[in-house]
Amino acid sequence: MTSPLDFTRSPYTGWTREHWERLADRMLTAVEPYRSPCGARIDLPGPVSAGGPISDGLEGFARTFLIAGFLVAGRGGDDPRNYLERYAKGLAAGTNPASPEAWPRPDDGLHQAKVEAASIALSLQATRPWLWDRLDPRVREQTADWLSAVLGQWYPQNNWTWFRIVVESFLREVGGPWSATEIEESLALHASLRAANGWLADGHGRLFDHYNGWALHLYPMLWTRLFDVTGTLCPQPLRDQWAADLSRYTDDVLRLIGANGAPLFQGRSLTYRFAAAAPLWVSAITDSGRQPPGLLRRAASGIVSHFATHGALEPDGLLSLGWHGPWPRIRQSYSGPGSPYWAAKGMLGLLLPSDHAVWADVERPLPIETGDIARVVEAPGWLVSARQSDGFVTVLNHGTDISRPGEAAADSPLYTRLGYSTATSPPLTGPSVTNPVDNTVVLLDATGRASHRSGFRTLLAQELADGVLVAASQGPVHWIDAADETGPNPGTGPAGAVTPGPVLTVASVVRDGVEVRLARVDSPTSAVRLRIGGWPIASSSPLRSDSDTYEKPVIAEAASDDLRSFVQGVRGLDEAGVAVDQGSSPLGEYTGVPWLATRTVSAGDIVVAVVVLSRQADHGPAPLVTVEDMAGQGDRIVVSWHNGEPTTLMLPMHPTDGKAQTTSY
Repeated sequence: MTSPLDFTRSPYTGWTREHWERLADRMLTAVEPYRSPCGARIDLPGPVSAGGPISDGLEGFARTFLIAGFLVAGRGGDDPRNYLERYAKGLAAGTNPASPEAWPRPDDGLHQAKVEAASIALSLQATRPWLWDRLDPRVREQTADWLSAVLGQWYPQNNWTWFRIVVESFLREVGGPWSATEIEESLALHASLRAANGWLADGHGRLFDHYNGWALHLYPMLWTRLFDVTGTLCPQPLRDQWAADLSRYTDDVLRLIGANGAPLFQGRSLTYRFAAAAPLWVSAITDSGRQPPGLLRRAASGIVSHFATHGALEPDGLLSLGWHGPWPRIRQSYSGPGSPYWAAKGMLGLLLPSDHAVWADVERPLPIETGDIARVVEAPGWLVSARQSDGFVTVLNHGTDISRPGEAAADSPLYTRLGYSTATSPPLTGPSVTNPVDNTVVLLDATGRASHRSGFRTLLAQELADGVLVAASQGPVHWIDAADETGPNPGTGPAGAVTPGPVLTVASVVRDGVEVRLARVDSPTSAVRLRIGGWPIASSSPLRSDSDTYEKPVIAEAASDDLRSFVQGVRGLDEAGVAVDQGSSPLGEYTGVPWLATRTVSAGDIVVAVVVLSRQADHGPAPLVTVEDMAGQGDRIVVSWHNGEPTTLMLPMHPTDGKAQTTSY
């Protein structure tokens, strides 16, 4: 950024509204050379999506239109670079069936048009006095005709439901065709996705990720702000419920941001990058939360500046497919070169004028900048743990999965691992996809194949005394016969034949960033060994690694210049090593994962390890763990920390009726 940082108003990031506006101008200027002759497409360089190049060009138009719309609307229509004129020209060509640049219609079977129609409708509504109201009547008519193709169409039963609501709400306001029944059905679907404490599942399953914020929470409250729906389509009690949900969800999101602004690396479509800031801006725009405006801006500016300073924008200002810099392997099959521009959702705050409190107030610190974090997030089954001294956030996952309980599928690196953080990435390609190592508890067969746990059942996720968090999950594991690579969809696991395995119970007890990870085999098994994998460390240069099986307890660790992943055996572990890979992580060329394993494993065996990710070289003595067999009721586990009171929990036996048992402490 060319503007000097302002550490008076923004003591943590230095970013003000001027920096955001300059970023928007830079991004919009960068795409101009790729605008088609009639202006209806922005044909950016990069791999083509499954929708094809024409669909990709529409995506580039619609998503960058969001940036222009937010920017001009927040300036009260001031548009010195004539952005709206360019998008008006493209709108006229794209919605004209006779144009050589006519867009695919939302009803022609190319579903991506349904997505982009919502971005176009949202931008038109935000800029209505300066764009729509000044369009030639013929262009308004053909635009309404193109948008109305969404009526009667099939939509996936997930966040896509809001695309139909937004488009039909815009048509309603400009006198076009719309269906009250379809909007009501879509709102009912949204209601069915609600989970605990303000979270929503992205479909009828256990998909919890950034789509909560940049889709499922973004649209409802923004809908009530931009469209005339309160009291008719959206009664006040429903709006109040959404506001309460957003406030509670945002409170969790603020604890999932690292001190350097990095969001949690988990879930699909991560190439949208700073779209993760979207729910923070919605909270500010709709005044629906209890979070101070200066805190919301500090969090949002932290996220966008994190990516801006880590190479997310190419030197010419383009957003590439990747995370920090370009890394095309992060893409899904639906990802094209215009896809990253849904990062525009994270720039939603530009809708607010410069005198709004979110821009005027002094930045306030993130939760991780004021102290350590220990929180249970019930809906996704996460234990959120962070130390202020480290500055990053970790999540232990006992509830989020691409499959429902009992369904056997391959583990998704982005959903099914036991741990995610703001400082690490699971390996997304290569052998560890089919043979999971990082943040796992797996059974190894005679050939060394690792089991998968997708389809597990959550037993519990609770906060105990002294900041101790505990969670457990259980289910039959299985083996997958599949190739080593995931192909273009790292959001899902690889396909292959399934070989069923025994029931495995896994528990995490975490305090002050130190996890005690427990595993028990609950039914007869033909597996040879059990392996526990630690946190993945990525680096641009080869990592330092060490393992020791001669002394007890066994240990394994991998370290970069600023991170250390450490696993120490406590019970039943005899072997140690570090899995090293190249080219599998967007965070660095080299990845290392420490692991420990048993020599043998049998039904009833309890295996325990201490698992740590830190920036520190030493955390003191590891906790002492004792196990007592409770004669068929389960196993009593006592974790004695090096300071503070011990933690006692019951690890329940596998129920014979298939239902999770109540666990007591």
